[in-house]
Amino acid sequence: MTNIGKTVVVLGATGQQGGSVAAALRAEGWVVRAVVRDPSGYRARSLSASGVETVRGDLGDPESLRAAFADAHGVFSVQPNSGQAGAGVTDEDEVRFGTAVADIAERCGVAHLVYSSAVTAGSTTGVGHLDTKNRIEAHVRDLDIAGTIIRPATFMELLVTPEIGLDRGHLSFLMRPDQAMQFIAVRDIGRIVAAVFGSPESYVGRTMEIAGDALTGNALAGHLTQAAGRPISYSRLPARDEVLGKLEALVDSGRLVGNANLGALRTEFPFLLRFDRWLAGPGAGLLEETLRSTDTGIAPR
Repeated sequence: MTNIGKTVVVLGATGQQGGSVAAALRAEGWVVRAVVRDPSGYRARSLSASGVETVRGDLGDPESLRAAFADAHGVFSVQPNSGQAGAGVTDEDEVRFGTAVADIAERCGVAHLVYSSAVTAGSTTGVGHLDTKNRIEAHVRDLDIAGTIIRPATFMELLVTPEIGLDRGHLSFLMRPDQAMQFIAVRDIGRIVAAVFGSPESYVGRTMEIAGDALTGNALAGHLTQAAGRPISYSRLPARDEVLGKLEALVDSGRLVGNANLGALRTEFPFLLRFDRWLAGPGAGLLEETLRSTDTGIAPR
């Protein structure tokens, strides 16, 4: 289908997923309209400078969403959740926001809704900000709107933050050292979503787990050691609280490691990055900033 002149509304465009979607859609010729709380903010102004239309809106304000969705061909839906530091939302807020976006898209005659969920969706986990996705997914499927649901694996970007342990020459994460877990580069989420909007005949009605690589903790440490030029070791995070203990149990049960068919995905989306390629490309600056900040004792902004 031709994308020229057709508008896709992107929620969360000032964040990682939404930002990657907005950039990928612009690269494919779509008109992109980003719903932002403050069009004068730095990130919103950066979007405008890249050719994205920004409109003031709020997930808690249905009227602003109706105005933003007017005459739009598609909507990309992602919501903040209670597991995000500083998000300031409850689990019920997330469900309310996610279902409202879908309802309003349907009422506005949007042709295609893409909802970003989580790899654990489809089962009950006991972790609130993961189980919210089940409820939103079910609502999307019940509506009379062409929809696609993506379930991204854990972001590669999470592996290069000082908080994860690189400030001590060490990586700590959820899996055992010899246990594989799937990951995806945020950039590739955007490219997949652009492909979904570009070929609705192939993707409407599908629920897709998406990932770019699967690596053990030890393998992650090996790639980071090579990219950083200094030794980086790996160990599993200690289960310091109930939520972390539940997440590690979900990893051990296989429900949080990701079960995407990597071979099929790489055939369908040849641009998918493996972790070593990501470290040498989009992740290089993030790793350098993290290592530089730990050398100086200054945390990155």
